[in-house]
Amino acid sequence: MRNQGVGSWIWRRSRQCPLAPALEFRGQVSTYAQLDDRTTRFAHVLRGLGVGPGDRVGILSTNHPAYLEVLFSCGIIGAIFVPLNARLTASEVAFAVQDSGLAVLVHSTALVAVAVGATETGSTRRIALGDELDALIAAADSSRIDEPVVGEDLCFVMYTSGTTGKPKGVVMTHDNVLFAVLNAVLDLDLCSDEVALVCAPLFHTAALDMVALPTLFKGGAVVIEEGFDARRVLDVVESRSVTYTFGVPTMLDALVAHSMWAETDLSSLRRVVVAAAPVPARTLRAYSERGVKMCQGYGLTESGPGATILASVDAERKIGTAGVPHTFTDVRIVDALSEPVSPGERGEIQIQGPHVMKEYWGRPDATADVFDDGWLRTGDIGIADAEGFVTIVDRLKDMIISGGENIYPAEVEAALLELPGVESCAVFGVPDDKWGESAVAAITVSEGTRVALDSLAEALGGRLAGYKIPKRYVLVDEIPRNPTGKIRKNVLREQYSASMPNRPG
Repeated sequence: MRNQGVGSWIWRRSRQCPLAPALEFRGQVSTYAQLDDRTTRFAHVLRGLGVGPGDRVGILSTNHPAYLEVLFSCGIIGAIFVPLNARLTASEVAFAVQDSGLAVLVHSTALVAVAVGATETGSTRRIALGDELDALIAAADSSRIDEPVVGEDLCFVMYTSGTTGKPKGVVMTHDNVLFAVLNAVLDLDLCSDEVALVCAPLFHTAALDMVALPTLFKGGAVVIEEGFDARRVLDVVESRSVTYTFGVPTMLDALVAHSMWAETDLSSLRRVVVAAAPVPARTLRAYSERGVKMCQGYGLTESGPGATILASVDAERKIGTAGVPHTFTDVRIVDALSEPVSPGERGEIQIQGPHVMKEYWGRPDATADVFDDGWLRTGDIGIADAEGFVTIVDRLKDMIISGGENIYPAEVEAALLELPGVESCAVFGVPDDKWGESAVAAITVSEGTRVALDSLAEALGGRLAGYKIPKRYVLVDEIPRNPTGKIRKNVLREQYSASMPNRPG
């Protein structure tokens, strides 16, 4: 078989363990043979729609087996998979649809209005999950497709916002995905009998490349939940004897806070990976007391995502750090001249490895900016100790991480400046007990005008996804800036972190 990419993984597994469970969703189990059959048939469907090597196929949905079916189907015929954030508005999705040039968009029925709104001005073909997709698959050819695909070919494009607020498509090749998956398989010591629970969004790289794909690569079973619900997760962990899962700190804290936490049998869990935000010591202690091994990680979409991992054996000894580089990863911390700093000194974290993205889709300028002599510039400031354990201490890009979602202030600021009466603004993050961070918007208003602060969130509702909308608004006389005109967000953070109590959002 000439396909050496991700599209061949399930076919190869289906020959080795055809009757083993691959996916479970809403109580329905698909074996590797059944998953292989569906992905092969859908690959024929895509071909029948004129989709070929290099064409883009997207999905817009909460978690669903179709994420993996579409990904593998694209891999079979050399097409490029484009997962889209199900929390975005129609206008935000439309940008990704147009920027990537989607040929086909698979979407849930719940998001049909968003899908229609995002594709109404183009030629993108829409396919609804459920009856429509199932009918197309059932009627399709099931014969093997032998399309040549090599590791350097493009596998998927995953959109992430940049500091300018304009989303960029992170391009991953089949080799990029393979080595990202191998990092997880090796450094988390995954087994072929894993039962992995996916409750974080599959449109984010952590759930896809750190949980679902590594588990399937090893021949384990992936239990897919549509979203995160603390009670449901605890029930599934016990009833399905889950061995592996991933969550952001807010998710893990919600499990601890639930009334079922103390009585739920967690003995099957071999490991829980946590990332996307610093992990509070109280969270680590709560899981340690229940005998659950916690593995902290650090990375970003551009690195597929894993860059460093803190194995459970070092979780308490190196508490507060993000661990050491993955097997196929090099990490360095450099100064402003790209010279390595000494242990204990601050610098920018840079990453290199075969799992690091190829480029930003259609953005050679942004691609050039993010690479430094072959090293991926993360925009994060870190410190490495004498043993190589990395601690994240600051963000160059002022990105806000709230409940595991990345919020980019420039994008929010651009939307605020379109509202009547808003003269200038600055969006920044402050600590939040529930979400890790929450966004605050400081605004000035045009002379002679009045702006009702309570109305700003409502006004942003049609422009931004809900998680991007600031939780608090403050009216100021002047936005603090340095002599070059750059907003001094550190001043704002210090002032309002101290003066504003945390509130659930």
